[in-house]
Amino acid sequence: MRRFAFFAFWLLAYIANAQEFTLTSSDLQGQLTNKQVFSGFGCSGENISPQLAWKNAPEGTKGYAVTMYDPDAPTGSGWWHWLVFNIPSSVMELKANAGNLESGIAPTGSVQSITSFGQQGFGGACPPEGDRAHSYIFTVYALDIEKIDLESNAPAEMVGYFLNAHALSKASLISYFKR
Repeated sequence: MRRFAFFAFWLLAYIANAQEFTLTSSDLQGQLTNKQVFSGFGCSGENISPQLAWKNAPEGTKGYAVTMYDPDAPTGSGWWHWLVFNIPSSVMELKANAGNLESGIAPTGSVQSITSFGQQGFGGACPPEGDRAHSYIFTVYALDIEKIDLESNAPAEMVGYFLNAHALSKASLISYFKR
């Protein structure tokens, strides 16, 4: 009985100390701002990707990927705003504007593939005018591989398939926007 009690105590202590994989942002406080709004399609934002940071990735993580997805887009299949993969395991943050391909801020070796806007890099929020607030889901994936063997012209659905096939864990945060 004493052994069982010790084991139970140890297990509870271990679980209590287990750290959850989390995603945070100093730029996102539940609502997107004009900085994260697309410049085009009738929207006149700054199209700057937010700062994102993650911690407590699971053991065995060999790389990361980050996505931004709007499940509320009136397409029947949502809208992919950003897909970044092949982020090295040593990187724990994307700085603001890393989604701008010309900025040179994205981690070395990372790939930003085609969004639903038909272009690479970050494409900010741009819901239809008068529509209800849309949910923008930012997700970081901890992957069991260092590199996804896809090019920057890979469609979002293909990237999504490989992310889900190789995800050890994922963490998300949601921000909202309407116009």
